[in-house]
Amino acid sequence: MNLWVRQTHRWLSIIFTATVLANFICMAVGTPPAYVVYSPLLPLFLLLFSGLYMFVLPYTAKGRTARAPQERLQ
Repeated sequence: MNLWVRQTHRWLSIIFTATVLANFICMAVGTPPAYVVYSPLLPLFLLLFSGLYMFVLPYTAKGRTARAPQERLQ
């Protein structure tokens, strides 16, 4: 599952960058439509959740490995 989340996070970052670039290009040409202005928000929120998941992973892994030897002794 971790590999899937990391790969999704990478692709979301590419999509987010593309939507931000499209937003800037549309603003340079004229007033962009609302769907172009708000299009980066969905990938941004998905990046937030996948990034937070990956941020928490090392802390949960440390808890599992620290707890495992104690459970074996009991």
